[in-house]
Parts: sequence; C-alpha cells; structure tokens
Amino acid sequence: MALVSAKEMLEKARDGKYAVGQFNINNLEWTKAILQTAEELKSPVILGVSEGAGKYMTGFKTVAAMVKAMIEELKITVPVALHLDHGTYEGCYKCIEAGFSSIMFDGSHFPIDENVAKTKELVAVCKKKGLSLEAEVGAIGGEEDGVIGKGECADPDECKKIADLGVTMLAAGIGNIHGKYPADWLGLSFETLAAVKDKVGKMPLVLHGGTGIPTEMIKKAISLGVAKINVNTECQLAFQEATRKYIEEGKDLVGKGFDPRKLLAPGSQAIKDTVKEKMEIFGSIGKA
Repeated sequence: MALVSAKEMLEKARDGKYAVGQFNINNLEWTKAILQTAEELKSPVILGVSEGAGKYMTGFKTVAAMVKAMIEELKITVPVALHLDHGTYEGCYKCIEAGFSSIMFDGSHFPIDENVAKTKELVAVCKKKGLSLEAEVGAIGGEEDGVIGKGECADPDECKKIADLGVTMLAAGIGNIHGKYPADWLGLSFETLAAVKDKVGKMPLVLHGGTGIPTEMIKKAISLGVAKINVNTECQLAFQEATRKYIEEGKDLVGKGFDPRKLLAPGSQAIKDTVKEKMEIFGSIGKA
C-alpha cells in the first residue's frame, strides 16, 4: 500500500470517536517496529519525523525512500501517513519535495498574521499535491529539537483563523508538553479544548505530548474532538530501559549477543509493546 494523506484516517477517527497515533521514528528499528504493530493490530498509523530526526537519518529523501520500501517489503496493508513534525517553513517544502504524504507547519511562535500568511500558502501547495497539513496555535510546552515552549493555551479565535484556511488538522496548545510531565503539572485545560472545538467545528484536533497523559484525560480529549495523538518520548524511554536491561544482564557478552540485530531486539520489542498499549487506549485497533 502506498503512503496516504492523513485526511481520511483523521476524519474517520473524529466521526468514530477514537484517535490515530502519531509515533515518531528515529531509525530503521523504530520504523519497522511501529509498522509491524500497526499491521498486526489493523490500525491506521502516522509516522512522525522531526527535523532533527530527519537530519540524523541523513535527510528527508532517505526517510521517505526507507518508509516506502519498508511498506512494500513488509506487505503493509493499513493506511500509513509519513508526516513532518513541527516543521519550519523551509522544512515543509523539503518534505513535500522528498515525497512525504503529510506535513506540519509550526507557525505558533510567529505573530498570528504571519502564521496565517505562511499557513495559507502551504494549504494551497498541499491541496494541489493531495497532502494533509497540520497547523499549530499556542505553544506546546517542554523542548523538542531545541524548540522550547512554555505550554501556553491557544486563543480559540486565533484557532478559528487558522482552521478557516482549510488545514486538515489543528494542534492547539491546551497545557500539554513534550517530554516527561513534571510532578506539578496542572493537567490539560479541557475548558480551552472545548472553546477551540466550538470555534473550529468538525476540524480534527491534535494532541501533542501524548507521553505521560493519564488515560482518562486522553479519553476525555478524544470525546472533545482530538483525532490524532503524538507519542515519542514514551517509545524512547521504553527502548532505553529494555536496552539497558539487556546489557546490565550481560546478554551482549554471551555468544553473538553483541550483534546489533540481537542488541537492539529487546528495545524494538519494547517499542512494539508501547505502541500496542497506546493504540488500545486511543481506540484505533481494527479501524484500518
């Protein structure tokens, strides 16, 4: 199956009151683990690529080629979107050229008029090429790829301005953060989410920082129009913990335990387990 835009899968999720997971990829192991789990569970999936991860994997063209080949070689039949995460204006055009099926333009740090102007331009380009486009209003807290946000809640009127441009999905800051949530985190602002939903109507909403948000909060967010939830840190932590255990138990010293295929296997399995757990919570299993 070829890569698809995220539009149809998110509209189905919105109408069916579940969410599609965006799981960020960092290398071949990550990509393989996520695709195999999605296929096994018959769940649609979005593969997220930050600009830093794209650079680490030698460029967006390499990423797109790897993902397309892997879908073919693994005989993946579920819908898969390859999505730029928190893209810059320049990064969006690089991913469009590289063959991504979906992009995110994060103009949340610009004044709203500039965010609107740049988003409007990208909406026209994506429409012509059949790609889905995510926009953002209000900062997501924490740090990702050197971008630091304080977690400001989005202004619902600004959300409407962006939504009216014809974007596919909208990420609105509702007190969510990237990375681990601190002990004094105040939780998601459902008041903001409801106000945003009221302004943007049927627009599928995106929840960034899906790692560490309690299940009941996630389910409530889905009931209020969230159709896409991003997960990255949780997979990284699961991979790190499983790899550490393998080495601390000395398994890399037995036989050919140092072979990277064996060394990385426990971490890959941990990613599969994490993705499965998230897909169960999001309600996307069997929805391909």
